[in-house]
Amino acid sequence: MSTRGWFLWGLTLASLAAAILVPAMPQSPEYHQFADHRTLFGVGNFLDVVSNAGFLIVGIGGLIAVLSGRIVFERTSERWPYLLFFIGVVLTALGSGYYHLFPDNERLVWDRLPMTIAFMSLIAAQIGERIDRRTGLVLLVPLLLIGFASVAYWIATERAGAGNVVPYGVLQAYAVVMLLALTALYRSRYTRGNDLYWVFAAYLTAKVFETFDRAIYDALGHLVSGHSLKHLAAAIGGYLVLRMLLRRTLARD
Repeated sequence: MSTRGWFLWGLTLASLAAAILVPAMPQSPEYHQFADHRTLFGVGNFLDVVSNAGFLIVGIGGLIAVLSGRIVFERTSERWPYLLFFIGVVLTALGSGYYHLFPDNERLVWDRLPMTIAFMSLIAAQIGERIDRRTGLVLLVPLLLIGFASVAYWIATERAGAGNVVPYGVLQAYAVVMLLALTALYRSRYTRGNDLYWVFAAYLTAKVFETFDRAIYDALGHLVSGHSLKHLAAAIGGYLVLRMLLRRTLARD
């Protein structure tokens, strides 16, 4: 196995160890306390709800592009990870909108599940394009099941009174680092492969907006909160994936 392969295996095993060994941590109730509580048109937390429209637009656009044949795939089977990625983006719009109407742990499940679909599908797609096509497709379902399991485990522990969000948090961090590692270590069979760095930049921007939700809301004179901007930045990340696909061709050696 190459040094790059050992690095990816090491990253995977280290993440698994962290998910198991890091002390349990319940979901903080403060997580659900967002800065902008305004009700407009009878919709509570209006901007945090409607700002999810960006996911819906990008997700539907991605599904149309994948199914219409506008995207270059060396093999038809390579569509599956991206089809599931954009399904995940559409479901994120619905799940996150549902959650933000009345934020609590039970509704947060429907926000997090679709995100794991998007993250895990994108990892499978990149493994297929950068390492081995068959391996990427074979890993698609196991990766999705691991994503589902991390959310199911978290909510089960919350319901049992001993919440542990650590495995889900580790999985999200693992997905981001894995995508960065795949992009940096392996060349894609398609052009525009480095566009994933811009996707990472959008994700990082979304995290900054999320972290400084209240500070941004106050600094902008209560015009818009950091969390609403987080949704828009994350949707831009999905758009950048779609743009990468629409503009790429098979790479020439």
